[in-house]
Amino acid sequence: MPKNSKVTQREHSNEPVTESVADLLAHEAALDYKSSVMNVGGAGGGPAQKGKGKAKDTDTALENDGRPAWNSKLQYILAQVGFSVGLGNVWRFPYLCQKNGGGAYLVPYFILLLIIGIPLFFLELAVGQKIRRGSIGVWNYVCPRLGGIGVSSLMVCGFVGLYYNVIIGWSIFYFFQSFQYPLPWSECPIRRNGTQAIVEPECDKSSATTYFWYRQTLNITSTIADSGGLNLRMTLSLLAAWFIVCLAVIKGIQSSGKVMYFSSLFPYVVLFCFLVRGLMLKGAVDGIAHMFTPKLEKMLEPQVWREAATQVFFALGLGFGGVIAFSSYNKQDNNCHFDATLVSIINFVTSVLATLVVFAVLGFKANIMNEKCVVENAERILGYLNSNELSHDLIPPHVNFSHLSTADYAEMYGVIKTVREDGFAKLGLEPCLLEDAAQQAFTEAMTHFPASPFWSVMFFFMLINLGLGSMIGTMEGITTPIVDTFKVRKEIFTVCCCILAFLIGLLFVQRSGNYFVTMFDDYSAGLPLTIVVFLENISVAWIYGTKRFMQDLEDMLGFRPYSFYFYMWKYVSPLCLLVLIAATVIEMAISPPGYNAWVEDLAMERFQSYPPWALAMCFALIIVAMLPLPLVFIARQFNLMSDGSNKLSVSYKKTCMMKDMSNLEEQDETRFILSKNPSETPSPMPNHRSYLGPGSTSPLEMTNTAPNSRYGTGYLMPITPESEL
Repeated sequence: MPKNSKVTQREHSNEPVTESVADLLAHEAALDYKSSVMNVGGAGGGPAQKGKGKAKDTDTALENDGRPAWNSKLQYILAQVGFSVGLGNVWRFPYLCQKNGGGAYLVPYFILLLIIGIPLFFLELAVGQKIRRGSIGVWNYVCPRLGGIGVSSLMVCGFVGLYYNVIIGWSIFYFFQSFQYPLPWSECPIRRNGTQAIVEPECDKSSATTYFWYRQTLNITSTIADSGGLNLRMTLSLLAAWFIVCLAVIKGIQSSGKVMYFSSLFPYVVLFCFLVRGLMLKGAVDGIAHMFTPKLEKMLEPQVWREAATQVFFALGLGFGGVIAFSSYNKQDNNCHFDATLVSIINFVTSVLATLVVFAVLGFKANIMNEKCVVENAERILGYLNSNELSHDLIPPHVNFSHLSTADYAEMYGVIKTVREDGFAKLGLEPCLLEDAAQQAFTEAMTHFPASPFWSVMFFFMLINLGLGSMIGTMEGITTPIVDTFKVRKEIFTVCCCILAFLIGLLFVQRSGNYFVTMFDDYSAGLPLTIVVFLENISVAWIYGTKRFMQDLEDMLGFRPYSFYFYMWKYVSPLCLLVLIAATVIEMAISPPGYNAWVEDLAMERFQSYPPWALAMCFALIIVAMLPLPLVFIARQFNLMSDGSNKLSVSYKKTCMMKDMSNLEEQDETRFILSKNPSETPSPMPNHRSYLGPGSTSPLEMTNTAPNSRYGTGYLMPITPESEL
């Protein structure tokens, strides 16, 4: 070969390579590999190559790769907010706050948000934006042996999407039922028996809200073994929910991005309206003060920290693949660190705002219930006084039964309980505490609002939008990796997914469907998703290399992230996730698997153990979700599955056409030109070299592969920082 040929010059020069083997074989114009989409994982050159010029070249190449992009940064932020802010922020966070000590719960939650939530959210945003693929492509690139992470993430998305859309269907049903006055769940129905009218016994034993939910909405059976057939109203509601979701995601971010402008912003309008209206109600301030009074002793309980960690984990949508899918449509110079911090803060503020709203309304409801309790028990005390069961001396002289306040009743209750300690239980008096009265449903509290139908319509329309935002992200976590991997047409695949999901979802709209929703919620997501995120963290921090990843971020963002993230990713977050996994497994082991069945005769819930077939179904959900992890690992460990490292796809700026060098003949010719023997072909797994340090400038050196690159076949790349492992 002539000494002045370009290939020969490569072997004796340390200058950056600007022409590829593919160019020589195809007699094409030179291609700068640094601006190619192939270089998704390279660290780039020296400091002189970093900055705006490099970002512009990268952006140009990425814009020419045919991948959709967000129309604006606002649209992208709203999509991430819509995905992360969901029904859990309105329901679960206020419940956990009340359960775990009010204001004291916010402390562990905020700490765990800082050490788990924001770092891992930043990690997912960064890998999606850097590699520009869905979850399958991202984790195949980072660590091929752990490529099953993306598949497991997709499986969990599928399971969660199946039952989550059922909840949207319930909200749709309540939304249309709200156009009535009075609200249908405000009063118990009257049953007529000839000329006699009696209150429905099942409703009379429970409450109007509970009766409407279990009997009118779900028409639920008393056991999971009795399907009871399809519930027609819930089936139509589920069909409507899937139709709305399909319309929102059918064209990818081109359609879902526009939907997010409304579905992400409208809930905040409703929450602020509810907050203003709630603060004007009697007892609202008492409810807020009561629920946010810190119970500091709660902070010492491990259960509080575990539940706070789980809430942080699910609140940000970690591990579902939706975060990665959304960020993969960004330009590479987008400041994903700012995005991670902003979205996490918005999520936290939304949870606190929703908690204020919920407890303001429940404080109002508790005040009403407390006043009713005081009146009923005061009448009972008067009866005991008139029958000489109680002495008038027990009643404080300033107490006026015609204008009895809560404080007066509490004082009178305390005196009677102290004096009549032995026979006090027989009197049947209740303490009428605000804390007990606050344990009410938000739906029931709204029935006491002036113009209650209007507020009910607004509330359930808000829930529909919150659920829709989360479902769009969940569907992107399913469709994006499949479309990226198999190059199917997104519109057709999305429609097929929605139809299939509706058919499978019929399981949840039987009369026993609510029990299956509980089963999927308990078993299909919790443990598998925690393991997925743990392996994501390990694959980036310990296999790909934390220092190498930090160097990639510096090249991509133009600045070095804080050292805080290095220590969080490498040590703190994996340890916290490992503890969370252990706690989840222990809880599953010590808690008997079962569900709360609604017993019609008793008009109350009663715990029942799962029958053997249902128990097998529970564990099957966990196994199916986690099965891709060992299968892909074994397949690639023993070279039973290709990791794609023998394929090279390059976007040519000149023609915008893709050239594939995956066939054996071209690989042999490439190795011949590079003076390599066929026996020296690179391993499909990444080679590890000693790391030179993120602060140093990496020199160019000769190498036959691009480390850890799915696309490297004989390219000369700059040395990139490797893992220390």
